[in-house]
Amino acid sequence: MAKCAECGKPGDPRFAPFCSARCQQIDLGRWLKGDYVIPGTKSETDGSAVPRTGDDDAE
Repeated sequence: MAKCAECGKPGDPRFAPFCSARCQQIDLGRWLKGDYVIPGTKSETDGSAVPRTGDDDAE
């Protein structure tokens, strides 16, 4: 059985890849605070807006 990604205890299939809901919540909190980031390259925009094609607005 795999170890919990948060605390290293044996994992529980109900909470994979964690051992408990508590470890899931700890990990989620880190993502929401911005502790984890996915590396990438800087784009020409600041990333706050996604370019639109205008197709969505056609009626």
